[in-house]
This record gives sequence, C-alpha cells and structure tokens, in this order.
Amino acid sequence: MTQWDDSQTEHVSDDITDESNALPARYFTEPDVFEMEKEKVFGRYWVYAGHANAIKEPGQYFTRDVGNRKLIIVRGHDGRPKAFDNVCAHRGSKMVEDTPMTDPGDASRIQCPYHLWTYDLDGTLRSTPRSFEEASLNPDLEDEDVRELDPEENALNAVNVDTIGPFIFVNLSDDPMPLEEQAGEMKDRLEALPLGEYEHACRIVSEVECNWKVFASNYSECDHCQSNHQDWIEGIQLDESELEVNDYHWVLHYTHEEDVDDELRIHDEHEAQFHYLWPNFTVNMYGTADGYGTYVIDPIDTDRFQLIADYYFEDADLSDEEEEFVRTSRQLQEEDFELVERQWEGLKTGALAQAQLGPNEHTVHRFHRLAQEAYNS
Repeated sequence: MTQWDDSQTEHVSDDITDESNALPARYFTEPDVFEMEKEKVFGRYWVYAGHANAIKEPGQYFTRDVGNRKLIIVRGHDGRPKAFDNVCAHRGSKMVEDTPMTDPGDASRIQCPYHLWTYDLDGTLRSTPRSFEEASLNPDLEDEDVRELDPEENALNAVNVDTIGPFIFVNLSDDPMPLEEQAGEMKDRLEALPLGEYEHACRIVSEVECNWKVFASNYSECDHCQSNHQDWIEGIQLDESELEVNDYHWVLHYTHEEDVDDELRIHDEHEAQFHYLWPNFTVNMYGTADGYGTYVIDPIDTDRFQLIADYYFEDADLSDEEEEFVRTSRQLQEEDFELVERQWEGLKTGALAQAQLGPNEHTVHRFHRLAQEAYNS
C-alpha cells in the first residue's frame, strides 16, 4: 500500500527539531513537481551559467540550458558578459548550435542561419537581408511601403546577468532579487580569492539516475562520510568540522591534518571548503591541491540529473598532485552516485511519505525549506 497521502505529511517545519523537518517524498518523485520547478526555482533564482575565463574576448560565447530556456552567454564589446535567449526575433528559430563552455564559439556578431537576421553583441538587430527591405516578390506591396525594422524592438531577448568573481550567473525573472542577496557572505568570500587567475583544466560530466534534489541533499551533509568516504576522511579532522548555514548558501568546513601551500588559503589552518549556493551550484576546495572545482547539479527530468564537474588550476596542464585532486573528487562523486541512486530506488516505491532529518543535517533542512518556499510562492 502506497503512502503517497497528503494527510500523512506536513510542510517542512521551521525548526529542525520538529518531526516534519524534511520535504515530503512526493516532491522528489512526481513529474509535475519538476515542471513547477522550471518556473518557481530555475525561473526565479540566480543560476550558474559558466566561468568568465571561457569567454575572455569580445564575441566569444557558449550556450546554457536553464529550465526550458536555451541561452547564449557572450562577452560583449564593452567587455561584460551578456545573456540572451537563443531565439531569433524574426520567427523564433534557434540561432547558434549548442556550444559548451569548454569549447566556446567566437563571432563578431550573432546571426540566425534561417533568414540571416544579424545581431550585435548587445543584442540589437544589426542587419537583415535585402528581402526584408524590398517587396520584389509581393505584387501587392511597393518597396517604399515596406516597414523599417526597429533595431531595439527587434532585439534579442536579454536575460539578467551578474557575477561573483569569475562565476557568471543568469536569472530568468523580470525582477529578480540581487545576486548579492542570494549569495550573501559567499560573494565576499569568493571574491577575496584569486579564483579568476586559475585556468580550466578538466571537465567530467555524469548522468545520474535520481532526482536532482536527492543529490543536492546528500552533498549538503557529511553524516554519511564516515561510512562511505573512508579514503577521503583519513586526512580530515571530522571532529573539527563545521556546517555553516546562511539564507541561500551553506558551507561545509573540514580541517585537513596536512597543510597545503596555495593561494586559496583563508584561515591560518588549511581546510576543505564545500560551498553550496541554492539552487544547484557548488564550489569545492578540497585542501589537497592548489586549485578548486565547481559542480552544477543540472536536472534533466524527474528521474535524472547531470553533474557537471569542472576543475581549475594555475595551469591547464595537470601536475601529478592535481591529477590526484581530480581522482579524489571523482571517487567521492562515484561513491555518492551509488548512495543517491540507492536512495532513489527506495523513494520511488512509495513506502516513505516524509523523511526524518538528524540534528546535524541542518544544511539539508535549509535546502528543503527553500524548495518548499519556492513551491508555495
């Protein structure tokens, strides 16, 4: 007998000590929830688009899908990153092919291949073919009666863009909260580090069979680390760890037994730092090499997500130490994939209506609260 019965569940509690402290299971398993999230989560909050170092020069661009929207992220002639819907203002054609951040395109202007409408890097309409200026094939219309197209009114649809250091974020809302409000202390902390001086060295993309929120919840706590990440915790002083929770951002601090000489040092003693920014972006500093990683937990549908892991070091060519950094990160990912896919198999059975969070899972509780607040907005 299934337990998918609203009478058995309550909204996520304000206090983690209350019994209903987790998101009801149906919000993970029901397809209509994912459709709602496209609007209420990914359509309203700031979402990571990519790294500024991928588009260092004007005209360089990459594409990014957010919810149902396909975006172009481009460096403008003014040197600033800009974002537009990858949709021509003429008849709605997709303009540029999917272009990953790791292999950016380069164009002085953006041109739709369908009817050759051409746009400047600020999105304004630059030119159209002669067939849109003359009525040579229309016997009922004279050339002088052809309407002149206004460059602004026929511009590409612009999307809100802001940055935290070298990290580019987009927001699909018409009137979003400021990025600095969503990021809180994370913005100041990351901008105090020389993250922009590091080069992209490696990308690993994995497709995982579970709801994206299952993995995000797992990432946000380390109660599972002792029994599931045994190799990694050998160098970690778990008793000196700290889980810090802010409004839309939390940090898992782990003190390393061995010190590392690098530019990402914040405190006197070196620590691993795992920053999570709602809804689906992380910055990882493992403390075992001079570099950092980012994760994007990118939902595909209710049952699957992509984990896009990018790694940055002082040089794009990996040293032995940096290769070990990536191997350690990959091992942690694969161990977590096994955990979350097992949890997903259980959630799909319908045997659990609402989970119970432990006292040290307050970061997970915050994540579930944010999801509930978004759904109810």
